[in-house]
Amino acid sequence: MGGRRSSLTAPENPDIVVSAMSSLPIDDEFAPLFTVGQVASMLEIQQAFLRRLDEFRVVRPSRSAGGQRRYSRVEITRVQYVLELVDSGMTLSAIRRILELEKRLASLEAECDALRAAVAERDALIARLARPNR
Repeated sequence: MGGRRSSLTAPENPDIVVSAMSSLPIDDEFAPLFTVGQVASMLEIQQAFLRRLDEFRVVRPSRSAGGQRRYSRVEITRVQYVLELVDSGMTLSAIRRILELEKRLASLEAECDALRAAVAERDALIARLARPNR
């Protein structure tokens, strides 16, 4: 072997392993890694149901270069939520509208939080300017 290291041996510095592993696609919850079959198996549902969610624009997974649907962990979680809503008797059209409204609400809440922070910053500046100089 002449001092050459096998590519399967662990590096002497474990920080290198942690650094390399932290950038794996599996760590990205938005990475489209899972096929329709894998998701259907995980959630114990029919593949046709997942295709229907896409057709009704309820959950829109990414597409591979070959045009196959690929789901991220975030989308799988969304499918689980949709399943709960379906089980409670909601239609896919109603569920799509609920998801749209929830997204809009989250956006408005974030905007409101930003405005509150800006007002607080403005009020603090006014208070500093109103203090008499010593």
